[in-house]
Amino acid sequence: MPDRRPVDDCVHCGFCLPVCPTYVAWSEEMDSPRGRIDLMRALSDGKIGLDGSAVRHFDTCLGCMACMGACPSGVRYDLVIEEARSRIHHEHPRTGADGFRRWLIFSLFPYPGRLKVAAFLLWLYARSGLQWLVRKTGLLRLRPWLEQLDGLAPPMTWRHVASRLPERTPAAGTRRARVGLVAGCVQKVFFPGVNEATIRVLSAEGCEVVVPPDQGCCGALSVHGGREEEARRMTRALIEKFEAAGVDLVILNAAGCGSHLKDCARIFAGDPAWEERARAFARKVKDVSEFLAGLAPVAPRHPVQARVAYHSPCHLGHAQGINAQPRALLQAVPGLELCEVPEGEHCCGSAGYYNLVEPEAANEIGKRKVENVLSTRAELVASANPGCTLHMQHLLRERGLALEAAHPIEILDASIRGQQPGRG
Repeated sequence: MPDRRPVDDCVHCGFCLPVCPTYVAWSEEMDSPRGRIDLMRALSDGKIGLDGSAVRHFDTCLGCMACMGACPSGVRYDLVIEEARSRIHHEHPRTGADGFRRWLIFSLFPYPGRLKVAAFLLWLYARSGLQWLVRKTGLLRLRPWLEQLDGLAPPMTWRHVASRLPERTPAAGTRRARVGLVAGCVQKVFFPGVNEATIRVLSAEGCEVVVPPDQGCCGALSVHGGREEEARRMTRALIEKFEAAGVDLVILNAAGCGSHLKDCARIFAGDPAWEERARAFARKVKDVSEFLAGLAPVAPRHPVQARVAYHSPCHLGHAQGINAQPRALLQAVPGLELCEVPEGEHCCGSAGYYNLVEPEAANEIGKRKVENVLSTRAELVASANPGCTLHMQHLLRERGLALEAAHPIEILDASIRGQQPGRG
């Protein structure tokens, strides 16, 4: 009897429909989880070929995993969409502008060193006045994805280019744990303050913090793109870095990276040299809010007078099931008023690199999220994933609006230091 496949578990009940952002937006059956599962089943059974129409329906999937929490049958949709994207990568070569976009994404974003160079060029681009000129002429509108890339770029300062993290930060007071920090790619370059705040908070709570030097990408973006061998290579290199560091736990502050590394043993299934090694590493992985919520606080909290809307990133809330912990950390800050965002479980449209390859769909879905955030009348939005923050800030700027954004760990850091949070 053949092995049961994830697509075989779907009973077509429809519980996934109201939580799927693309189905809610377009009311198209084939742009729902069960519709895509039907497509994948037909592909696997050889009833249809992998043509452009099928690829399009898989491409429009955000991979937000909201459907998994809603599914009464426990369908592993993450495995379904991952297999689909792997097949597309190997069997349906991208050409033209789409191929170039994807080549650029995977040649740049998983490489922190290259992102540093890009950050320097963006800084020059803005400082020289060239950015203003290009936007004024409207040239970017000729290529929507270039306009999206330009719009997503945060205001750059020299700090983004020159920031460096210490390799070791001692615990303040009695040491309670020795932890390693995954610095990330986009997080490290475009949000240096998040890593700095993470180190300060962990140190204040009695943790020695080790940041292994020359970290590369964790492989999450490559898994998202169906590029398994590339992902395995990157994940192996990162595991080796942290094994050498000899830490008790591995801490992350980016939801997508954490989701991948907690499940990284799966990409080494059947590899006698790496499967168990990856599983041992995955057992050490903790999101920073998950870790701190289970650690009795020792650092005093000072009041933060702010109304804060908490945005739950899909790969933190849906994929990792971490919902209560970041909220609990924020609610423990004196003076802080925490607001729940209507339809807070819906994706913001960022979804890894989705907003770069599907800009129109990403912005349509993101506008719904931004409207819901604005409805809270919050002064600050807390988001635990760099891609979500970039995307929502871009959509706000398009409307001529500004809303301070900060990672929950930055808000906690500000409270411990007696300051008011905000990125400016």
